Amino acid sequence: MLRLPRLLLTALFIMAASAFNAYAEWNDSIRYHGEIGATFSAGEHTPFWMANNQYGLSSITRNNAYLRLGAFHDMDTTRRFTWGAGVDLAVAARFTSVFVVQQLYGEVKYRCLNLMVGSKEMNGFIRNSDLGSGNMMFSGNARPIPQIRIGIFDYADFWGTKGWLGVKLYGAFGMFTDNRWIKSWVAPNSQYTLNTLYHSKALSFRVGNVKEFPLEFEVGMEMATQFGGDQYKDGVLIRKMPRGWKNWVKAVIPMKGGSDTPTSDQVNVEGNMLGAWNFALAWKPASDWSVKLYYEHFFEDHSMMTFDYPWKDGLYGVEAHFPKNRWVSEAVYEFLYTKDQTGPVYWDHTPEINEQVSGSDNYYNNYNYNGWQHWGMGIGNPLVISPIYNNPHTLGFKCNRLWAHHLGIKGQPAETLGYRLLLSYSKGWGTYGSPYADVKSNFNLLAEVNWKPARLKGWEGALGFGMDAGSLIGNSYGVSLKISKTGWFLK
Repeated sequence: MLRLPRLLLTALFIMAASAFNAYAEWNDSIRYHGEIGATFSAGEHTPFWMANNQYGLSSITRNNAYLRLGAFHDMDTTRRFTWGAGVDLAVAARFTSVFVVQQLYGEVKYRCLNLMVGSKEMNGFIRNSDLGSGNMMFSGNARPIPQIRIGIFDYADFWGTKGWLGVKLYGAFGMFTDNRWIKSWVAPNSQYTLNTLYHSKALSFRVGNVKEFPLEFEVGMEMATQFGGDQYKDGVLIRKMPRGWKNWVKAVIPMKGGSDTPTSDQVNVEGNMLGAWNFALAWKPASDWSVKLYYEHFFEDHSMMTFDYPWKDGLYGVEAHFPKNRWVSEAVYEFLYTKDQTGPVYWDHTPEINEQVSGSDNYYNNYNYNGWQHWGMGIGNPLVISPIYNNPHTLGFKCNRLWAHHLGIKGQPAETLGYRLLLSYSKGWGTYGSPYADVKSNFNLLAEVNWKPARLKGWEGALGFGMDAGSLIGNSYGVSLKISKTGWFLK
């Protein structure tokens, strides 16, 4: 099963060859994007919102920089058959790696069916990528995971419903790419897993036709699994996880592990499984304004997947788009709560005490795997502080019991000038297994202005100021600068 990377590259090559043949036939345009960015900061780290939710193309190390170049063919969704491809590379200073393959993918679409092969930046189910704190499952905080993904990526109408009922779904298999970084970064005597495999899937429904009535409701579930891999302790291989076809099936359909898996997998389910329920209710009375309420309920096992315990934890949010004005075009408010985790007590029933207490869910952490992270950055909501911040260098999430308020606002005061403001305040209790002696707090700020000069078509500059205050990740402040150019080849 370690042939997966080769299969990914082979499929990507075939799709790219087909894409460029289609390019010669259709004479479509290729979009290019170049960007240079740098942050200069003092204190503990790069300010939080300058380093997080950047799809992993960032660094918490102070005073860093990168140069990024990419070329893309975007899919034309008006066509019955369309294709896309992208190459997005970067070189960086004071990052987790000097050379970064940020995106490398090919994709095709026929009618409503999609196939994507490679690494591509993708958002989660319910998320404003500019203003929100990030989905509980996939926030855009970590580097993309190379994968083969197939399904219906955008809502497709059910036949005969006249647009009142839509569905989207996908299934994916891939592999984590942070082996070399893990081996060089983790502290001595650490346990970690390399060559970890990945599976994710989702099913969502949309009810409502805003052309007929402005109310729309969405509900869906997304799940993911870390499985396979090789487990190490202080650099010594201690266990090779099974990765035969049965293990791939169990990644799709949660089942108990066999005798060749760790004891915890034999008692529960094989691999590190997690997921989220997503709900959204939107009111869209006009094309220029709308409001959406949403709730994302995260779970680590069946106890919080179903209604065995009250649903207290989750991400609660409201997103508003305002009629055109100079000052505020969009705003997002979110409240994140993860303190419950079905309570502090866990007990697997035994013949002597035949009771099951499924508490202490320990969000994003797992004993056998590196946790829900990629290259040290949490794949889920970044307000659950990523392992890259840990000192000493361990791969666990040290504070997954917290609550947080988050506010995001942006506007366009002038035709060429815009701004974005992010404010977050959180309090953390550590974990049930390792609680903090004192509650730790954190305040994070990002104020950013962007300028698109009218005389320099395709150019954009962004200047930001960020700061952190509190005991959770320490005090920091700094500035960021980005300059980018977007254009077209042979348009």
